[in-house]
Amino acid sequence: MESIGSPILWGGFVIFVLAMLALDLGVFHRKAHEVPLKEALVWSIVWITLALVFNVGVYYWFGAEPALQFLTGYLIEKALSVDNLFVFLVIFGYFGVPKAYQHRVLFWGILGALVMRAIFIGLGAALLQSFHWIIYVFGAILVLTGIKLLVQRNEEMHPERNPMYRLAAKVLPSTSEYHGSRFFVKQAGKWVVTPLFLVLVMVEATDVVFAVDSIPAIFAITSDPFLVFTSNIFAILGLRALYFLLAGIMSRFVYLKVGLALVLCFVGVKMLIVDFYKVPIVLSLGVVVLLLAGAIVASLIKTRRQVNKVPTTERAT
Repeated sequence: MESIGSPILWGGFVIFVLAMLALDLGVFHRKAHEVPLKEALVWSIVWITLALVFNVGVYYWFGAEPALQFLTGYLIEKALSVDNLFVFLVIFGYFGVPKAYQHRVLFWGILGALVMRAIFIGLGAALLQSFHWIIYVFGAILVLTGIKLLVQRNEEMHPERNPMYRLAAKVLPSTSEYHGSRFFVKQAGKWVVTPLFLVLVMVEATDVVFAVDSIPAIFAITSDPFLVFTSNIFAILGLRALYFLLAGIMSRFVYLKVGLALVLCFVGVKMLIVDFYKVPIVLSLGVVVLLLAGAIVASLIKTRRQVNKVPTTERAT
């Protein structure tokens, strides 16, 4: 399948992304502040709306098939990105990052993620084009990851054990105190990194791990590099706002990992059988929506029952 992305489309999309990021950091978040719920909701709606408008454009200019591929890929990447939020919550909590500075970390973390995802997607597309059998490797990775998510317990995370964090903390001279939203400060005539920079390293390291799952997952939906890249980027761009919107209620999505695991298994199997049966994109979209919606509804029902079981006097305290 030939890519629908011409050099003009690629260039225009990259310019659009850079312009939105500049508007975000340079205008709306020029000063560090705690992101209120209303602001997070507005930005979440903005990013989702932009993705859907882009999807309509794909449908108008290139047809229903690419549009469905983009939408399915976007939903998968969006769901996988929500799993990132749980990790961000643990990292920020462990390192005691003030809420006013969390947006800055996520902004630069996501900017780095955009670059890394572009590299991963480019490598993935090149490998699939040169070696068809790589699709089976991708499929196996997704199935194994899905099975791992299904069987693993809720293990306690230890961010300080991350190899990239340990290397950065050991190699880079650092200060033990936060200095506002700054990543670097000068002490005794030497530049040192602040704890905020080390947290940024953790966020970037986390995204590398998640990219190993998300990139093969989107290639299971479409082999078009432009659709893979745009659906991935739209999902990542809305990640910051989604974090501040869901930070307080993420613990309620108890079955989200089960839903994500089943989605990964499904798209993995879809890759493994591609030479024998090509799953229609409409069916893929339906299965993904059903699994994710089912996981969310089941989670809300379970947590609501748990809340209702708590005695009224205990809830009041």
